[in-house]
Amino acid sequence: MNQRQKIDIFKQALYEMYPDAETELDFENEFQLLVAIIMSAQTTDKQVNKVNQTFFQHLKSPADGVKMWEEWIRNHIRAVNFFNNKAKNIFKTCEILSHSPIPRSIEELTKLPWVGIKTAKVFLGVADNAPYLGVDTHVHRVLNRVWFVKTKTPLETDAKVAKVFTTDDLAKLHHTLILFGRYHCIARKPKCGDCPVKDICNYKNKNI
Repeated sequence: MNQRQKIDIFKQALYEMYPDAETELDFENEFQLLVAIIMSAQTTDKQVNKVNQTFFQHLKSPADGVKMWEEWIRNHIRAVNFFNNKAKNIFKTCEILSHSPIPRSIEELTKLPWVGIKTAKVFLGVADNAPYLGVDTHVHRVLNRVWFVKTKTPLETDAKVAKVFTTDDLAKLHHTLILFGRYHCIARKPKCGDCPVKDICNYKNKNI
């Protein structure tokens, strides 16, 4: 079996596992989506959603953030990791976006505070269904376990995914891979015994 055949089997298995895969972040508009993604760095989506049940009642637009000021934002997001830096950068982002629309390219998005390549790709993938796969720790772990890539960091994996998957697959695979890594191919004690891709997976520490 060649690499392309393995990739096709892998994609089909994951699509069947998660046929309606989508982001687990809660939001009402694209601005809130961007803020939620910024907040989710090193914090679970579940915790971000919990915080935003209250936070997003007040933060509906960049103008709201400017009015609230940085200290107010900090007090509302203390339950997420790195809340000091995130509050500072959310406020700066509000200032910038209160005078201009949200950028629609990776190059422009990554000029915003605390927005890296992964955040930009996740935003465009969700907001515009753009053909990007945002590589987080889950995606990085899964792709290395099946040996589609051999990389040491998510950033290295990000640089290689376009060579592994077709453009048409990238947007759909983003959510599918995250859910697969988050709930099935987990960091400790992955659920290898009932994994639909265990026969093509090269992970040496399979938990059968």
